[in-house]
Formats: sequence, C-alpha cells, structure tokens
Amino acid sequence: MEPITLQAGLGFGLVSVGLLALLLVVVTLWQSFEIVDAYEKKTLTVFGEYRKLLEPGINLIPPFVSRTYPFDMRTQTLDVPRQEAITRDNSPVTADAVVYIKVMDAKKAFLEVDDYKKAVSNLAQTTLRAVLGDMELDDTLNKRQEINAKIRKELDEPTDEWGIRVESVEVREVNPSKDVQQAMEQQTSAERRRRAMILEAQGERRSAVEQAEGDKQSNIIRAQGEKQSQILEAQGDAISTVLRARSAESMGERAIIERGMETLEEIGKGESTTFVLPQELTSLVGRYGKALSGSDVQEMEGLDGKEFDADTRKMLGLDDIDEILGQIEESAEMNVEELEKEAEAVKSGDAGASIRSADEVIQEMDDEEAAEVEKEQ
Repeated sequence: MEPITLQAGLGFGLVSVGLLALLLVVVTLWQSFEIVDAYEKKTLTVFGEYRKLLEPGINLIPPFVSRTYPFDMRTQTLDVPRQEAITRDNSPVTADAVVYIKVMDAKKAFLEVDDYKKAVSNLAQTTLRAVLGDMELDDTLNKRQEINAKIRKELDEPTDEWGIRVESVEVREVNPSKDVQQAMEQQTSAERRRRAMILEAQGERRSAVEQAEGDKQSNIIRAQGEKQSQILEAQGDAISTVLRARSAESMGERAIIERGMETLEEIGKGESTTFVLPQELTSLVGRYGKALSGSDVQEMEGLDGKEFDADTRKMLGLDDIDEILGQIEESAEMNVEELEKEAEAVKSGDAGASIRSADEVIQEMDDEEAAEVEKEQ
C-alpha cells in the first residue's frame, strides 16, 4: 500500500509542476508582448529606466521587469475652471475657457512633466486671470479673440518644453459682477430711450418741415391766383375805360358837330358875309365830310350809324380790341391750367418739380403785362 501511495503522490506532484511551468510560460509570453492602439504611443521602462517609445501595433518587451505608459496622440480638450479676476479698471469678472492640446513628443511629456494635462490646465488658469487683469472691462467683453490669442501665446513657450502643442484657446464666457451687470443694463436702457427720443424728435421735425413746405407752396399758388385775378380785373378795367373813352370821344365829336351846325345856322341868319370858323370844327367837318356832303341837317342823324375812319380807329385802338380780349382769355386759360397742374403737383408731393418760385412767377407776369401795354401803345 505504501509504494502505491508514494507513486500516486509523486505523479500528482509532477502534474502540478507541469501545470505551474505551463502557467509560467503563458504568463511570460503575455508579459513579453505589448499591444499599442493606432491613436497612441507608449513609453517603455525596464527596471525604471526609460528605454523607448512603443509604436502602434504589437511590440516585444522584457517580461516582468517592464512598464509602459500610454499617451493619446490625438487632439485633447481641457476644460479650464471658472476663474475670478479684477480688470485694470477695478471691475470684478469671472471667465472660463477651453484649451485644445496635442502631444507632439511623448518622451518629453513623460520625462519633463508629471501630469501634462493637469500642468496645462493650471497654467491656463493663471494665464487667463493675468490676461483679464491686464485689460479694461469693456475690452474683456468685446475683444474675445484678442484674449484667446494672448492666452495661447503665453502657453506656447512652457508647453513646448513638455512636448505639448496648444492648438487653440477659446474663452467661453466673461461675466461681470451683478452690480456691474445692473449698471450696464441701466446704461443700455438709457441709451435706447435716448435714441427713441432722437428718432421721435427727428420725425416731428420732418413732419413740421413738410407741413411748412406744403403751406409755403399753397401760399404761392394762392398768391399766383390772386395775382392773375388782379391782372385780369385790371385788364378788364382798362378795356372798359378805353371803351368808355372812345364812346365819350365819339359823343363829343357829334356834340361839337351839332353845336357847330347850330352856330353856322345862327351865323347864317345874320347880315354879315364873312364867317370865322374854329379850327377844331373845321377838322371835324373835314373828317366827316363824306357823310355831310350834299345832305341837310336831317341827314346828319346818320352819323350815329357811321363807323370811324381808319385814322380814328387807329387812334382809338378799336381794331385791337378783339385781339386784346382774345389774348386776355388765352392768358387766363393758360394761367388757370398752370395753377391746376401746380396744385395737383403739390397734392401728389412733387411740388419741387412743378411749382416755380414766387419771384419767377411774378417776374413772368410782370413781363407779360409790360408786353401787353407796349403792344396796346
């Protein structure tokens, strides 16, 4: 029984040793290979000593005594916590930002800095506060791109020593304190009210100017109408005066002739054979000799129906009456049509293009009146 038990124990021991050896071999092989992803690199240390960078793929390394440290080679995003700062004009503000970085040298990132992400984040925080403190409040609110550029410039030099490249810096928010925000809102409201008042005043001014311009044009048209009315009335009075003068003159000639005939009749009854006649009577008798020749006193009544001769008509201007009246009517119609057109132009808002100035209209009317007077003369 003892030999059998000894053999069984020895066999079990050999199996256990074989299993341990196999397990050791598997573990050794597992520790001898390192798989690196395509977007990263790993640093290799053996007994704590830096050896090399492991490239993407399968890499053979010393088992049990090696350690690897992965580095993501893609662009990474770091959130910069909200920071409080005092601007150059002593206004408190808060701001936060985002920093985009990329590992360019994994060896420097491993050997030169403990934790490159934490180091870049802390450096970005202090730089953000420094940049905001060197600017005035209005600049911090309006010059966002300038803040980004300054922070990136300040981060470039130290991060290059760490093998890190800062690709971009974006400040997300810059907020002043609540008191400053309330003051800014009040200022904005006051500015809006000021602009509204200016626009309202400009509108009222424009309305008043347009109303005054309309009144001016209306007064011009009214003055033109009154001027034309006065001219037509004066012309009518002139024609009436001429006609009355002609009628009076004609009646005066007839009265002189009749009186002269009566005088001749009285003279003829006397005994004297010598007669002295006034020159005016002789002239009138000569002008109407044809009407009086071979006729007695009864035939002189026909003078009422006789027309004036050419000299008398020319002297009295009888031939020009129809022409003058026609010109007056034509001028009146033209002036009325012109006034209607100008009134329509004023009504349609194009008074400047159709209405002439009052001086031009009055000057034109004076010229027409002078021409009429000269023509009558």
